[in-house]
Amino acid sequence: MGKHEPLTAKAIGKRIKAKGLQKLKFYCQMCQKQCRDANGFKCHLTSEAHQRQLLLFSENPNRYMDEFSSDFLKDFLHLLKRRYSTKRVLANQVYQEYIKDRDHLHMNSTRWCTLTGLVKWMGRKGICHVENNEKGWFITYIDRDPETLLRNENKAKKEKMFRDDDERQAQLIQEQIERGKRSEIEYRLRNSQNTDDTDQESNQSSKQILVKEDPDQKITFSLAVKKSLNCQPIATIFNNVKPLDSISSKTQNKVDTEKKSSLESKSKSKKSALEEILEEQERWKARKAASQHRSNNNSGSYKSETWMQPGIIVRIVTKQLGSEYYEKKARIESIESPGYAAIIKLLSNGDLIRVDERHLETVVPSKSGSKVMILKGLYRGQLATIVRVDEQNEKILVTIDSRSSGSSEPIHCNFDQISKYD
Repeated sequence: MGKHEPLTAKAIGKRIKAKGLQKLKFYCQMCQKQCRDANGFKCHLTSEAHQRQLLLFSENPNRYMDEFSSDFLKDFLHLLKRRYSTKRVLANQVYQEYIKDRDHLHMNSTRWCTLTGLVKWMGRKGICHVENNEKGWFITYIDRDPETLLRNENKAKKEKMFRDDDERQAQLIQEQIERGKRSEIEYRLRNSQNTDDTDQESNQSSKQILVKEDPDQKITFSLAVKKSLNCQPIATIFNNVKPLDSISSKTQNKVDTEKKSSLESKSKSKKSALEEILEEQERWKARKAASQHRSNNNSGSYKSETWMQPGIIVRIVTKQLGSEYYEKKARIESIESPGYAAIIKLLSNGDLIRVDERHLETVVPSKSGSKVMILKGLYRGQLATIVRVDEQNEKILVTIDSRSSGSSEPIHCNFDQISKYD
């Protein structure tokens, strides 16, 4: 039977069929040839080229099987990573997208007979997370690319840094709000006391209207003036009564003095919450500078950039000193100038050795109520007590034993900001 004429309906239909997917049972993987029907596939099996490929396969079948399996797995995982990344997806959905390619490598030529066997094998090898339910097998790709891991680690560090900054900022704002509330309450109390005192003075002065110091003295009037009047005072009331200006001058001066003192006290006590917060911070900075100066004079001169403090418990993390000192705990006895080396005493045998700062790490107690020392931040060098330890987020909640503000509210610290104190 001859070929059809070009650009006819029959020829175009055959070209379309040849471009599309054919039946899998008529495909030869060794020869990479797709047959249209059973007759063509039977003719291919009896051909000389196919027989030569079978002879090559029979010489080393494991090599060909491993090669086909590795190529299939590589293409399958490449599609899974590029198309779905680390999302949870149905395994059959990925396989259907994979076989849409006409030149794909067929699964029946690999070591896996079914898609379920492939999914289980990837789960055992740790390539994907595998989950089975009534809808089928779901897989989640585990991306172990070094660049991806480094990018995720940097992203996690950045998020953690921003979260710590937000927590510290929120804690500082909360402390300022509480100090502002306390100062407002104190101001109201002082204002109410001053108002009560003023009312008592006015009542007493209103009762003492008629004053007669001597039996022979004439009766005079003493009026308590609360507001200055814009009218002229009366010169005389009767002919035998003294002038009112000369009589009440002392009383008026006394009232003016009391009003000035009360206004001054009100102006001094009437401070905004922001001014009181600023004054509190200035006093705290002055006390901190004085305490740091005293500690430097007592313990010697060394750089304050180091986190090490005398008396804290640390752990040796270097193997250069030998296996008998590795992972051992010790107490810092003293810090050498310029501050990046310390003399430590082992808790196990009492040996004194000199260790560099980078070869030590802090020790965080796991029990609540243990004593620690804060090594970084605003409360550096102060002792604290553990309230709660959050190992998952590497956070610890402590209370400062002696805070300058007098508050005993707990604060959050990271593991590298505190260390056990003995």
